[in-house]
Amino acid sequence: MNNRLYNLFFNLHTVSGIVISVALYIIFFAGSFSFFRDDIIAWERNQNELSADNLPAQINPVLDSIHERYNLNSRDITLKTYYEERRIAVSLGALKDSLITNDNPGAQFFYIDPLTYKQQSYAESYTLGEFLYRLHFLTQFFYPVGYYISGFVAFFFLFAILTGLLIHWKKIFSNFYTFRPLAKLKTMWTDAHTALGMIGLPFQFVLAVSGAFFMLKVLLLTPAAVSLYGGNEAAVYQDLEFDVPSYNFENKRLKKTPKLDSYLLKVRDDWPGFNVNELVINNYGDQNMHITVKGHQDYTEKFNAPGTSIFAVASGENTIVKNPYSDASYLDSVKNVMYRLHFGDYGGYLLRIISFLLGIITCVVIISGVLIWLLSRDKKNVPLKKQKFYRRVALTYLAICLSMYPVTALSFVVVKLAYPLTENSIYWFYLITWALASAYLIFKKDRGNCIRFSLLWGSIFGFIVPIANYSITKTTFWENLSMGNYQIAFVDVFWIALALCTLFAYLKVRKKTNN
Repeated sequence: MNNRLYNLFFNLHTVSGIVISVALYIIFFAGSFSFFRDDIIAWERNQNELSADNLPAQINPVLDSIHERYNLNSRDITLKTYYEERRIAVSLGALKDSLITNDNPGAQFFYIDPLTYKQQSYAESYTLGEFLYRLHFLTQFFYPVGYYISGFVAFFFLFAILTGLLIHWKKIFSNFYTFRPLAKLKTMWTDAHTALGMIGLPFQFVLAVSGAFFMLKVLLLTPAAVSLYGGNEAAVYQDLEFDVPSYNFENKRLKKTPKLDSYLLKVRDDWPGFNVNELVINNYGDQNMHITVKGHQDYTEKFNAPGTSIFAVASGENTIVKNPYSDASYLDSVKNVMYRLHFGDYGGYLLRIISFLLGIITCVVIISGVLIWLLSRDKKNVPLKKQKFYRRVALTYLAICLSMYPVTALSFVVVKLAYPLTENSIYWFYLITWALASAYLIFKKDRGNCIRFSLLWGSIFGFIVPIANYSITKTTFWENLSMGNYQIAFVDVFWIALALCTLFAYLKVRKKTNN
């Protein structure tokens, strides 16, 4: 590569990286914790999952509980487990039979606990785990602004990855094995940026591609709907299998409404190891009642194996739309592989821990990139006014990014001690505390203090997390392990391990500063 191209790619890499650095750090930091979203929710509620990504075997008691309040006859009903947690998401269509009198005739959405049958709205069931998960694609901004921002950040991150790869291509192996922690500051950060960037390269590439795909797919589908489908968006969603099945309501009552447990049992008997995570009921109690059972083969058995089976209740006819034992279609492969690679939920705790570490490594790469950018401009030949501007920008970036760690750790303590908090309470506490911590670090005007403060207080609050859990539940993590409450125990152990690592880093940083 000649010098002209090298300088071009270097400038593109620097500009694209520095512009998106804060948003990218937020996405990766919150996204790293999102790998444990379900565990955080279980810990916060002190409720371990019943079965991983599976509807309960006994679904009729759940429907009976809902029927008492909403009268399910003639409605379309969807029961779904979106994540590995205890509650079930319930979507009810409006009553189709106008003769039925009910206080809640319209469409409804809520969550239900299959053990206690307690119903909660989305806002009532909001958790810190949900907050961090949604923060990683910036949904706290007005919809759909946050989605598009995170999508374009992922896209430009992909651009930064490719230009960085081109810059370091000739020295890719020699630079990977080079790390000089005792050299001058810029050299140390450059070595860390290059080495850690190479370690996380495949992970970062996958996350960038899949993240851009998820957040920008609407922008891709709209031109397709206009050019290929004549503006018919419904046809686009139908071909991509995002549509919801529908059947005509005949307004003729079944003599006896069937027990749905038998349908779930049949599917599980036909497909051993099949996880049923969605149940769609059309025209409940009507002659044209249909039951659609959806799910996937366990990931330990087969990576990409969705299954769908439809039952016509009156005739007893069973139609297998997708057989998990058959080869998956191209469309299923694209959609499912994208989701599985992005969420990292197919390899158990080991894969999620590795994904978390790679996410934190990416955060370090981002921070080191900002510091390299600053140190390369903090020179005597640069006008003093510009030097001050560059320092303010870098300090602001570091303050906003690094303060996320102590604020997140403190939020774990607060949501446990003050459980249950509302959606607004979690929003305001996290965002206001984050803003105050950032403002304090910016006001101190010390980059070293910014790093030490975040590591120290993040470690302190991290150690308090399991203490807060014990003060409320009176159970230690080893007692939860012995009782099989692995999700709850994991969060306590996770915070102890993370706090130990960051405390060690703080002691090293403080020692180097004192020297």
